[in-house]
Amino acid sequence: MMNKNKITLLLCICAMSLSYLSAFATSKVTSPNGRLSLLTGVDASGKPYFELLRDNKSVIKKSYLGVSLKDGQLSEDFKVTKTSRNQLDETWQQPLGEELNIRNHYNELTLHLQQKKDKKRMMNIVFRLFNDGMGFRYVFPKQVNLNQFTIIDEKTALTLPWDGSAWTMPTEGTHYYEALWTKAPISSKPTVSTPITMEVNDSLYLVFHEANLTDYATLNYHPQKDQNGQVILSSELTPWSNGDKVYAATPFVSPWRTVIVGSTIADITASRLMLNLNEPCKIKDTSWIEDGKYIGIWWAIHMGDYTWSQGEKHGATTANTKRYIDFAAKNGFKGVLVEGWNWGWDGNWGVEGDKFNFTKAYPDYDLDSLQHYALSKGVRLIAHNETGGSAKNYEQQLDSAFALYQRLGIRTVKTGYVNDKMDNLELQHSQYGVRHYRKVIETAAKYQIMIVNHEPAMPTGLNRTYPNLISGEGVRGQEYNAWSQDGGNPPYHLCIVPFTRQLAGAIDYTPGIFNFENKAVPQSHPQTTIAKQLASYVVIYSPWQMAADKIENYEAHPALSFIQRVPTNWQESRVLNAELGKYVTIARKERNGNNWYIGGLTDQDPRTLTLHFDFLDNDAQYEALIYSDGEGADYRTNPYPLAITQKRIRKGDSLQLKLAPSGGFAIELKKIN
Repeated sequence: MMNKNKITLLLCICAMSLSYLSAFATSKVTSPNGRLSLLTGVDASGKPYFELLRDNKSVIKKSYLGVSLKDGQLSEDFKVTKTSRNQLDETWQQPLGEELNIRNHYNELTLHLQQKKDKKRMMNIVFRLFNDGMGFRYVFPKQVNLNQFTIIDEKTALTLPWDGSAWTMPTEGTHYYEALWTKAPISSKPTVSTPITMEVNDSLYLVFHEANLTDYATLNYHPQKDQNGQVILSSELTPWSNGDKVYAATPFVSPWRTVIVGSTIADITASRLMLNLNEPCKIKDTSWIEDGKYIGIWWAIHMGDYTWSQGEKHGATTANTKRYIDFAAKNGFKGVLVEGWNWGWDGNWGVEGDKFNFTKAYPDYDLDSLQHYALSKGVRLIAHNETGGSAKNYEQQLDSAFALYQRLGIRTVKTGYVNDKMDNLELQHSQYGVRHYRKVIETAAKYQIMIVNHEPAMPTGLNRTYPNLISGEGVRGQEYNAWSQDGGNPPYHLCIVPFTRQLAGAIDYTPGIFNFENKAVPQSHPQTTIAKQLASYVVIYSPWQMAADKIENYEAHPALSFIQRVPTNWQESRVLNAELGKYVTIARKERNGNNWYIGGLTDQDPRTLTLHFDFLDNDAQYEALIYSDGEGADYRTNPYPLAITQKRIRKGDSLQLKLAPSGGFAIELKKIN
């Protein structure tokens, strides 16, 4: 018989073994439909990791997580103290969006970690699995040995089992995310911004981005192939000027690192994962948040007709603005944007942002009377607040400026930060910039002001929490077709934007140019047809869409009717056909109505696209008004021919449309019974 000491020893060994196995056990969570599964835990050295699978095949192989602090590492020496689970299935509505109803359905697993040695610091990692992907974030609980801290590096690394094609935008040499998206194997890319859109094969598409960017640096990834042919995406946070990445104090959370997983490119655009990973709306009464279309004194400045600064050619005059207000009222536009109305535009405003005054108008611009005049005609001025990158100067004036606009009935402000750095020191997409943009949005909400943010940090779904953030830039916009020495945006540009930048949120792209002649920079012009300009109103989503051309170019133009009627807020949206960077067709149903609108566009290659109307209501008939490329249309030689035809359409019908080189089409489907 075994003596008591031997029995005790054996029990101790068994207990230690069980404890060891428990410490390194793998936890699993699956998506609600069971197709995606995630494995997580810590390895023998205490490094947290995860692996993502779809149908039991690795989408992301074993990848290590953590952060580096100035005074230690939070990436190893961890034990799992416990795991906790949660789940949610809800449907919420957004006041403005590509669709009304958003289903938020996920299973959640939290890994509670504590370091075994030294200060025994705690860190949790929360994983949420949706049917269309996943998100995870770092949580830093309140604790004795971690109060204020500095993150110098984030150790997030995604290990990809293959080297797939990716559409990306570089971080180096790129300001305000205004660069072209290019396609190449992910391993050949330099450090890139997110979103990253990957075309792995015909049945696997991935997007890497982030959600709920709040008080943190924006995320970039550096790809590198290892000796096994795997590609590791290592996170690189945008730094402060001194090299630090994030300043924080517990309790604290990072943004969500997100992975969208789809079988088709349509799956990617349909994902609302980023929005779902943001907090619910914090604005109790959203009735003042509205959509609309606007015109502005903008393109004429780019064409050299006017100037932003004072002088003989000053564009923002009372008389000139009244012309635009009259046109807006006559043609059903809700807003008039005026750039260059306030003090600060004289001199080198791009580096002298501290001279801008956001309440004091130039002598030839009567702000009060113009807004009164606009309101009398059912129109509102849109205030333009260019800061020249001087964030501090703007913050000092936020309350006074927004209070003035609220008193006058101005509801929308376009902000700008044209400078390589904020306050000549920090990057727009550093934590410094992110903090500033958040302050602007929150202050604007207090005064019932909507914000169109130019030169932003990349959007990450904050518009769920603050829907007064109605759109942003963060893309090569229409202005590149006015002055870019490379000739403007190439034909493929708008064919890839819906699957890259637009996945991050609404875009203030400013379509609607009808006259492509450019005396200021003759080699630069929109490399599209008129029909493609119309298609952009459906394909490129924004709750506020600009008719960007000079108002003279709209007079008596038959294409203006589509811009007047196309909505800017949607019940639902669908991708009808698409190939990344080559062509795309999107159908959207109007909010609170029965009509559909379709936009389709192509790259430099002409093509014929077939539309199947399977999404229409049963036993209903629609009158289709079709704007398409006319005979001989070609963006290089003759972008102007436009054909306007009518046709009756029912569910189950199909329609073939010919697209010119860099051409497009726009369709209004009006339900008639």
